[in-house]
Amino acid sequence: MLRTPRRDNLNRIVILNPKGGCGKSTLVTNIAACYAARGATPAIMDFDPQGSTMAWLTRRPGDKPAIHGTAAYKRSIHATRSWQLRVPEETDTLLIDSAAGISHDELRELTRDSSSILVPVLPSMMDTHAASRIIEDLVLVAKVNRNEQKLAVVANRTRKNTKSLAKLMRFLDSLGIPFIAVIRDSQNFVYAAEHGIGVHEMQPSRVRKDVEQIERIVTWLDGWEKRRQRGLEITGMRRVNLSAAASAH
Repeated sequence: MLRTPRRDNLNRIVILNPKGGCGKSTLVTNIAACYAARGATPAIMDFDPQGSTMAWLTRRPGDKPAIHGTAAYKRSIHATRSWQLRVPEETDTLLIDSAAGISHDELRELTRDSSSILVPVLPSMMDTHAASRIIEDLVLVAKVNRNEQKLAVVANRTRKNTKSLAKLMRFLDSLGIPFIAVIRDSQNFVYAAEHGIGVHEMQPSRVRKDVEQIERIVTWLDGWEKRRQRGLEITGMRRVNLSAAASAH
């Protein structure tokens, strides 16, 4: 069974999609670099056997803000699993890069106690179908409470004014789930990945549009405690209303 850490004050962000190559690692690394720039030390837990985020960390320059990384796809014979997956006490933000094709049990474990869940989607029919499946599984299998508003979609590797983007936007509108950013198909993300940095750590004039979208994601992620509280209030009110309706009969 897959095990992930628990801590009440931990901003626990899960990025997942059952289809590989959808840009999960791009989101994880750029969001982590953005949080690191604030002065805290975020942590990345990489469950994807490809190890893309861990490889990115090995390329990260020493003069950039630190990011803690755990190769969760590896199992150590010298330590317990809980020790291997520990999160540093100074870390208040954990980003989980999930593997493709995870089981229902793994999905439940990954998303349990999560503060936010991001699903990146590419503008293709295969990707929108895969996104539909994972969102259905999140709601029906992992029992993600929509009232908590912790699930959001990110359009990834898009090209402006294309039919594929228009179709993707219509699809995202139909989900009834917030889509919070539109990441363009930009070489800036390729460069950042190759050099172990986030796009906001590049020349500002070159990456302005890309940074705007990453900051939109981070702003949404920052609201996790308010969203959770509001979700609990909505759930509570609905239970009261249902109880009142049942009593009336």
